[in-house]
Amino acid sequence: MIRLFRLGLFGLLCCDMSAPRVQVGSGRPLRLAVSIPLVGVEGRIDHMAVDLPGSRLFVAALGNGSIEVIDLRSAKRVRSLRGFREPQGVGFVSSPARLFVANGGDGTCEMFDGSTFKSLRTVRLTEDADNVRCDATARRIYVGYGEGAIAILDARTGETLGGIPLSAHPESFQLEADGTRAFVNVPALGQVAIVDRAKRRVTAVWKIERYRANYPMALDDAGHRLFVGCRKPAAVLVLDTRSGRDLEAIPADGDPDDLYYDPRHGELYAACGSGFIDVFAPARSGGFTSVVKVPTAPGARTALFVPELRRLFVAVPHRGSQQAEIRVFDVAR
Repeated sequence: MIRLFRLGLFGLLCCDMSAPRVQVGSGRPLRLAVSIPLVGVEGRIDHMAVDLPGSRLFVAALGNGSIEVIDLRSAKRVRSLRGFREPQGVGFVSSPARLFVANGGDGTCEMFDGSTFKSLRTVRLTEDADNVRCDATARRIYVGYGEGAIAILDARTGETLGGIPLSAHPESFQLEADGTRAFVNVPALGQVAIVDRAKRRVTAVWKIERYRANYPMALDDAGHRLFVGCRKPAAVLVLDTRSGRDLEAIPADGDPDDLYYDPRHGELYAACGSGFIDVFAPARSGGFTSVVKVPTAPGARTALFVPELRRLFVAVPHRGSQQAEIRVFDVAR
Protein backbone atom coordinates (compact mmCIF):
# COMPACT_ATOMS: atom_id res chain seq x y z
CA MET A 1 0.00 0.00 0.00
CA ILE A 2 2.78 2.41 0.94
CA ARG A 3 4.66 1.56 -2.25
CA LEU A 4 1.62 2.41 -4.39
CA PHE A 5 1.10 5.63 -2.47
CA ARG A 6 4.72 6.63 -3.00
CA LEU A 7 4.47 6.10 -6.75
CA GLY A 8 1.22 8.03 -6.90
CA LEU A 9 2.58 10.98 -4.98
CA PHE A 10 5.74 10.95 -7.10
CA GLY A 11 3.66 11.22 -10.24
CA LEU A 12 1.51 13.98 -8.79
CA LEU A 13 4.38 16.10 -7.53
CA CYS A 14 6.57 15.68 -10.59
CA CYS A 15 3.93 16.70 -13.15
CA ASP A 16 4.91 20.39 -13.07
CA MET A 17 7.91 20.36 -15.41
CA SER A 18 8.24 24.15 -15.21
CA ALA A 19 9.35 24.03 -11.57
CA PRO A 20 12.90 25.36 -11.07
CA ARG A 21 15.82 22.99 -10.63
CA VAL A 22 18.72 23.53 -8.26
CA GLN A 23 21.78 21.32 -8.26
CA VAL A 24 22.52 19.48 -5.03
CA GLY A 25 25.86 17.73 -4.66
CA SER A 26 27.00 15.27 -7.38
CA GLY A 27 24.57 16.76 -9.90
CA ARG A 28 21.45 15.46 -8.15
CA PRO A 29 18.43 17.80 -8.18
CA LEU A 30 16.54 19.46 -5.37
CA ARG A 31 13.34 20.39 -7.11
CA LEU A 32 10.36 22.42 -5.98
CA ALA A 33 7.56 20.08 -7.00
CA VAL A 34 4.43 21.81 -5.73
CA SER A 35 3.20 24.47 -3.30
CA ILE A 36 0.15 23.70 -1.16
CA PRO A 37 -1.78 26.86 -0.15
CA LEU A 38 -2.88 27.37 3.46
CA VAL A 39 -5.39 30.14 2.85
CA GLY A 40 -6.44 31.91 6.03
CA VAL A 41 -3.57 30.58 8.16
CA GLU A 42 -1.95 33.45 10.03
CA GLY A 43 1.13 33.74 12.18
CA ARG A 44 4.03 31.46 12.87
CA ILE A 45 3.99 27.85 11.65
CA ASP A 46 5.77 25.28 13.78
CA HIS A 47 6.47 21.58 13.38
CA MET A 48 4.95 18.86 11.17
CA ALA A 49 4.31 15.10 11.19
CA VAL A 50 3.39 12.59 8.51
CA ASP A 51 0.91 9.72 8.36
CA LEU A 52 2.39 7.46 5.69
CA PRO A 53 -0.40 4.85 5.49
CA GLY A 54 -3.05 7.58 5.36
CA SER A 55 -1.11 9.87 2.99
CA ARG A 56 -1.51 12.88 5.26
CA LEU A 57 0.65 15.71 6.56
CA PHE A 58 -0.14 17.44 9.87
CA VAL A 59 1.02 21.04 10.29
CA ALA A 60 1.11 22.83 13.66
CA ALA A 61 -0.02 26.38 12.84
CA LEU A 62 1.05 27.92 16.14
CA GLY A 63 -0.04 31.49 15.48
CA ASN A 64 -3.34 30.33 14.01
CA GLY A 65 -4.20 27.99 16.89
CA SER A 66 -4.86 25.14 14.47
CA ILE A 67 -3.60 21.85 13.06
CA GLU A 68 -3.78 21.87 9.29
CA VAL A 69 -4.40 18.47 7.69
CA ILE A 70 -3.07 18.02 4.16
CA ASP A 71 -3.95 15.15 1.84
CA LEU A 72 -0.72 14.23 0.06
CA ARG A 73 -2.44 12.43 -2.80
CA SER A 74 -4.27 15.55 -3.94
CA ALA A 75 -1.73 18.02 -2.47
CA LYS A 76 -4.58 19.94 -0.81
CA ARG A 77 -5.59 20.90 2.69
CA VAL A 78 -8.64 18.86 3.70
CA ARG A 79 -9.19 19.84 7.36
CA SER A 80 -8.35 22.62 9.77
CA LEU A 81 -8.59 21.44 13.38
CA ARG A 82 -9.21 24.43 15.65
CA GLY A 83 -9.12 25.35 19.31
CA PHE A 84 -5.48 24.71 20.14
CA ARG A 85 -3.36 26.98 22.33
CA GLU A 86 -0.13 27.65 20.46
CA PRO A 87 0.37 24.16 19.01
CA GLN A 88 4.10 23.58 18.64
CA GLY A 89 4.89 19.88 18.43
CA VAL A 90 2.90 17.23 16.61
CA GLY A 91 3.37 13.46 16.36
CA PHE A 92 1.52 10.63 14.65
CA VAL A 93 1.53 6.86 15.20
CA SER A 94 -0.36 4.54 12.89
CA SER A 95 -1.20 1.48 15.00
CA PRO A 96 -3.57 2.39 16.48
CA ALA A 97 -3.90 5.71 14.68
CA ARG A 98 -3.16 8.48 17.17
CA LEU A 99 -2.39 12.17 16.72
CA PHE A 100 -0.51 13.96 19.51
CA VAL A 101 -0.40 17.77 19.76
CA ALA A 102 1.79 19.66 22.25
CA ASN A 103 0.49 23.13 23.17
CA GLY A 104 2.91 25.82 24.24
CA GLY A 105 0.15 28.11 25.46
CA ASP A 106 -1.19 25.95 28.28
CA GLY A 107 1.38 23.16 28.58
CA THR A 108 -0.93 20.34 27.53
CA CYS A 109 -0.40 17.39 25.21
CA GLU A 110 -3.61 16.27 23.54
CA MET A 111 -4.23 12.85 22.03
CA PHE A 112 -6.77 12.36 19.23
CA ASP A 113 -8.12 9.44 17.29
CA GLY A 114 -6.05 9.57 14.11
CA SER A 115 -9.03 8.77 11.89
CA THR A 116 -11.93 10.73 13.38
CA PHE A 117 -9.92 13.38 15.30
CA LYS A 118 -12.05 12.72 18.35
CA SER A 119 -10.31 13.93 21.51
CA LEU A 120 -9.25 10.91 23.58
CA ARG A 121 -7.06 12.35 26.35
CA THR A 122 -5.48 15.58 27.54
CA VAL A 123 -2.25 15.33 29.52
CA ARG A 124 -1.58 18.42 31.61
CA LEU A 125 2.11 19.13 31.97
CA THR A 126 3.33 22.43 33.44
CA GLU A 127 3.99 24.90 30.61
CA ASP A 128 5.45 25.29 27.14
CA ALA A 129 4.80 21.79 25.80
CA ASP A 130 7.00 21.72 22.72
CA ASN A 131 8.78 19.05 20.66
CA VAL A 132 7.19 15.61 20.22
CA ARG A 133 9.06 12.42 19.30
CA CYS A 134 7.55 9.00 18.59
CA ASP A 135 9.17 5.64 19.33
CA ALA A 136 6.89 3.31 17.34
CA THR A 137 8.79 0.18 18.36
CA ALA A 138 8.46 0.80 22.10
CA ARG A 139 5.05 2.50 21.66
CA ARG A 140 6.20 5.58 23.50
CA ILE A 141 5.66 9.30 22.93
CA TYR A 142 8.20 11.80 24.29
CA VAL A 143 7.22 15.44 24.87
CA GLY A 144 9.65 18.20 25.90
CA TYR A 145 8.14 20.86 28.16
CA GLY A 146 8.47 23.40 30.95
CA GLU A 147 11.60 24.58 32.68
CA GLY A 148 13.26 21.23 32.10
CA ALA A 149 11.59 17.86 31.50
CA ILE A 150 10.57 15.26 28.94
CA ALA A 151 7.26 13.49 29.54
CA ILE A 152 6.81 9.85 28.50
CA LEU A 153 3.36 8.79 27.26
CA ASP A 154 1.86 5.50 26.13
CA ALA A 155 1.33 5.78 22.37
CA ARG A 156 -1.88 3.71 22.51
CA THR A 157 -3.66 5.23 25.51
CA GLY A 158 -1.92 8.55 26.15
CA GLU A 159 -1.35 7.51 29.75
CA THR A 160 1.56 9.26 31.48
CA LEU A 161 4.37 6.76 32.13
CA GLY A 162 6.77 9.07 33.91
CA GLY A 163 9.33 11.63 32.88
CA ILE A 164 12.97 12.62 32.57
CA PRO A 165 14.12 15.73 34.49
CA LEU A 166 16.45 18.22 32.81
CA SER A 167 18.21 21.38 33.98
CA ALA A 168 16.36 23.74 31.60
CA HIS A 169 13.80 23.75 28.79
CA PRO A 170 14.49 21.18 26.05
CA GLU A 171 14.35 22.12 22.40
CA SER A 172 14.92 19.59 19.61
CA PHE A 173 15.87 16.10 20.75
CA GLN A 174 16.59 12.87 18.90
CA LEU A 175 16.08 9.23 19.90
CA GLU A 176 18.80 6.69 19.25
CA ALA A 177 17.32 3.92 17.08
CA ASP A 178 19.53 1.04 18.22
CA GLY A 179 19.97 2.04 21.83
CA THR A 180 18.31 3.76 24.76
CA ARG A 181 19.86 7.20 24.52
CA ALA A 182 18.23 10.50 23.63
CA PHE A 183 20.24 13.58 22.69
CA VAL A 184 18.60 16.79 23.92
CA ASN A 185 19.36 20.41 23.02
CA VAL A 186 19.28 22.64 26.13
CA PRO A 187 20.01 26.09 24.66
CA ALA A 188 19.56 28.08 27.86
CA LEU A 189 22.63 26.31 29.26
CA GLY A 190 24.53 25.95 25.96
CA GLN A 191 24.63 22.17 26.18
CA VAL A 192 23.47 18.85 24.80
CA ALA A 193 22.12 16.53 27.51
CA ILE A 194 22.54 12.79 27.01
CA VAL A 195 19.57 10.89 28.44
CA ASP A 196 19.19 7.19 29.16
CA ARG A 197 15.54 6.53 28.27
CA ALA A 198 15.47 3.23 30.17
CA LYS A 199 16.88 4.71 33.39
CA ARG A 200 15.05 8.02 32.79
CA ARG A 201 17.93 10.24 33.76
CA VAL A 202 20.70 12.41 32.32
CA THR A 203 23.96 10.45 32.07
CA ALA A 204 26.23 13.08 30.50
CA VAL A 205 26.33 16.73 29.41
CA TRP A 206 28.24 18.04 26.42
CA LYS A 207 28.96 21.76 26.49
CA ILE A 208 28.61 23.70 23.26
CA GLU A 209 31.69 25.93 23.20
CA ARG A 210 31.78 29.19 21.21
CA TYR A 211 28.22 28.71 19.90
CA ARG A 212 24.84 29.57 21.37
CA ALA A 213 21.11 29.08 20.70
CA ASN A 214 21.38 25.39 19.81
CA TYR A 215 17.80 24.66 18.70
CA PRO A 216 17.57 22.13 15.79
CA MET A 217 19.21 18.70 15.82
CA ALA A 218 19.63 15.67 13.56
CA LEU A 219 21.17 12.25 14.13
CA ASP A 220 23.22 9.88 11.98
CA ASP A 221 22.90 6.66 13.98
CA ALA A 222 25.05 4.51 11.73
CA GLY A 223 27.81 7.09 11.40
CA HIS A 224 27.83 7.98 15.13
CA ARG A 225 27.33 11.66 14.38
CA LEU A 226 25.08 14.24 15.97
CA PHE A 227 24.28 17.45 14.09
CA VAL A 228 23.44 20.48 16.22
CA GLY A 229 22.14 23.67 14.62
CA CYS A 230 23.16 26.92 16.33
CA ARG A 231 22.04 30.50 15.70
CA LYS A 232 24.78 32.55 17.42
CA PRO A 233 26.72 32.38 15.19
CA ALA A 234 24.71 30.43 12.61
CA ALA A 235 26.35 27.05 12.12
CA VAL A 236 25.86 23.30 12.21
CA LEU A 237 28.11 21.51 14.70
CA VAL A 238 29.05 17.88 14.10
CA LEU A 239 29.66 15.85 17.27
CA ASP A 240 30.84 12.27 17.75
CA THR A 241 28.02 10.45 19.57
CA ARG A 242 30.47 8.07 21.23
CA SER A 243 32.53 10.76 22.92
CA GLY A 244 30.88 14.15 22.41
CA ARG A 245 34.01 15.34 20.63
CA ASP A 246 33.61 18.25 18.19
CA LEU A 247 34.30 17.05 14.65
CA GLU A 248 33.63 20.30 12.78
CA ALA A 249 31.50 23.42 12.55
CA ILE A 250 29.86 24.33 9.23
CA PRO A 251 28.68 27.93 8.68
CA ALA A 252 24.94 28.18 7.92
CA ASP A 253 22.36 30.80 7.00
CA GLY A 254 20.59 32.76 9.70
CA ASP A 255 17.95 31.37 12.07
CA PRO A 256 18.21 27.59 11.45
CA ASP A 257 15.20 25.90 13.07
CA ASP A 258 14.92 22.42 11.54
CA LEU A 259 17.72 20.08 10.53
CA TYR A 260 17.60 16.68 8.79
CA TYR A 261 20.14 14.06 7.78
CA ASP A 262 19.60 12.02 4.62
CA PRO A 263 21.42 8.71 5.13
CA ARG A 264 20.98 7.60 1.52
CA HIS A 265 23.32 10.29 0.20
CA GLY A 266 24.89 11.53 3.41
CA GLU A 267 23.47 15.03 2.98
CA LEU A 268 22.13 17.54 5.48
CA TYR A 269 19.15 19.86 4.98
CA ALA A 270 18.85 22.93 7.21
CA ALA A 271 15.69 25.07 7.05
CA CYS A 272 16.66 28.63 7.92
CA GLY A 273 14.34 31.52 8.78
CA SER A 274 16.49 33.86 6.72
CA GLY A 275 14.79 32.31 3.69
CA PHE A 276 16.96 29.41 2.55
CA ILE A 277 17.37 25.66 2.73
CA ASP A 278 21.07 25.03 3.24
CA VAL A 279 22.24 21.75 1.73
CA PHE A 280 25.50 20.24 2.96
CA ALA A 281 27.16 17.27 1.27
CA PRO A 282 30.13 15.07 2.14
CA ALA A 283 33.42 16.71 1.17
CA ARG A 284 36.19 14.80 -0.59
CA SER A 285 38.55 15.72 2.21
CA GLY A 286 36.08 14.43 4.80
CA GLY A 287 33.44 16.28 6.76
CA PHE A 288 30.82 18.44 5.02
CA THR A 289 30.70 21.31 2.61
CA SER A 290 27.90 23.68 1.65
CA VAL A 291 26.80 22.84 -1.90
CA VAL A 292 23.70 24.98 -2.43
CA LYS A 293 21.38 27.47 -0.75
CA VAL A 294 17.85 27.01 -2.02
CA PRO A 295 15.70 30.16 -1.73
CA THR A 296 12.42 29.68 0.12
CA ALA A 297 10.84 32.69 1.90
CA PRO A 298 11.47 34.84 4.99
CA GLY A 299 10.37 32.99 8.12
CA ALA A 300 10.24 29.59 6.39
CA ARG A 301 12.29 27.89 9.08
CA THR A 302 10.31 24.74 9.93
CA ALA A 303 10.47 21.65 7.75
CA LEU A 304 9.96 17.90 7.66
CA PHE A 305 12.09 15.45 5.71
CA VAL A 306 10.31 12.16 4.95
CA PRO A 307 12.93 9.69 3.66
CA GLU A 308 10.30 7.11 2.63
CA LEU A 309 8.88 9.64 0.15
CA ARG A 310 12.15 11.40 -0.72
CA ARG A 311 10.34 14.67 0.07
CA LEU A 312 11.25 17.77 2.07
CA PHE A 313 8.23 19.78 3.26
CA VAL A 314 8.89 23.43 4.13
CA ALA A 315 6.37 25.68 5.93
CA VAL A 316 6.04 29.24 4.63
CA PRO A 317 4.17 31.73 6.87
CA HIS A 318 1.92 34.56 5.68
CA ARG A 319 3.89 37.81 5.61
CA GLY A 320 2.55 40.73 3.57
CA SER A 321 2.03 39.52 0.01
CA GLN A 322 3.70 36.20 0.86
CA GLN A 323 0.94 33.66 1.41
CA ALA A 324 1.01 30.78 3.87
CA GLU A 325 1.80 27.49 2.15
CA ILE A 326 3.70 24.23 2.32
CA ARG A 327 6.40 23.89 -0.32
CA VAL A 328 7.22 20.34 -1.31
CA PHE A 329 10.70 19.58 -2.62
CA ASP A 330 11.86 16.46 -4.41
CA VAL A 331 15.18 15.56 -2.81
CA ALA A 332 18.01 13.45 -4.19
CA ARG A 333 17.08 9.97 -5.37
